[in-house]
Amino acid sequence: MLCVWIEDPNSKAFKLHLPRIYDYLWVAEDGMKMQGYNGSQLWDTAFAIHAIMSTDLFEEFGLTVKKAHEFLKSSQILEDCPGNLDFWYRHISKGAWPFSTADQGWSVSDCTAEGLKAVLLLFKVSPEIVGDPIEARKLYDAVNIILSLMNKDGFASYELTRSYAWLEILNPSETFGDIFIDYSYVECTSSAIQALTSFRKIYPGHRREEIDNCINKSARFLEKMQRDDGSWYGSWGVCFTYGTWFGVEGLLAAGRTYESSSCIQKACNFLLSKQLDSGGWGESYLSCVNKVYTNLEGNRVHAVNTSWAMLALIDAGQEIIGVSNKNMTNSYAAFRNIFPIWALGEYRARVLCPKDR
Repeated sequence: MLCVWIEDPNSKAFKLHLPRIYDYLWVAEDGMKMQGYNGSQLWDTAFAIHAIMSTDLFEEFGLTVKKAHEFLKSSQILEDCPGNLDFWYRHISKGAWPFSTADQGWSVSDCTAEGLKAVLLLFKVSPEIVGDPIEARKLYDAVNIILSLMNKDGFASYELTRSYAWLEILNPSETFGDIFIDYSYVECTSSAIQALTSFRKIYPGHRREEIDNCINKSARFLEKMQRDDGSWYGSWGVCFTYGTWFGVEGLLAAGRTYESSSCIQKACNFLLSKQLDSGGWGESYLSCVNKVYTNLEGNRVHAVNTSWAMLALIDAGQEIIGVSNKNMTNSYAAFRNIFPIWALGEYRARVLCPKDR
């Protein structure tokens, strides 16, 4: 039973709230459905742009890319929340990107970083194909958000880490783990590094010292968080395959190389050690709960896990699905299309036809 307390059922706020219930709760053919957001539109679109761009077919799919570009531009949050942010313990949000839509409105560090990466990637394409690039001032606002969310070590998701881990003792949830405070995560930190290095290449003079310091501190955090076996725990995807992809990409963006970084070497060895006889990878959600790498039942291969592993190994120079709060698995329907395309695009460009790029 769902019990809701309503202060004034005749208020404007409540009447505006009612139509949005169906963004989160609805009845499908097999029962009640629920999602924590009104979708994952920004997140999926940013990754889809990377996948299409990796294939070098963006001219053939120019209309699709242009529409995605327009969605990214319209999804950026352009103003802070009204009122006293300190009183409500709200962080600034001007310049951020959300997980889903600007209408939903909650800014997230890695969503901002992935949104920024995507619009910067489209700078490589003629405006005749994808439309006018986003204004520099809006990019500056995005960078400001990213820098403002830097903890002493790495990046949390929605806000700075404000308290202590012992508060988790009070966690009443039967499902969610580690939710009382926002921690620094490998994935959020890696996305921030990648976004800031992409921005620095195009705007090398903007807040250069702050950006350099942020990238260096964040890279050290990634190195510190690597596990003894060479993996990184993934907090927002299943699991060590996902976290290790982000760990490798973050260190590469920060200037590390396979030859110079023992962390990247160990990460590649870890991924290769988990490759199945069939050639792919398939990791179970049980890895998230038990924090031990676990194959899918029957050693089945999963296209998305395989793609994450391939992307990490290819970008590191090797020749060769979602979760949150440990227990709540998420369904990202677009991932099964996005990441195989992205991995195959990078394989073609980096391994099969490196001279073409």
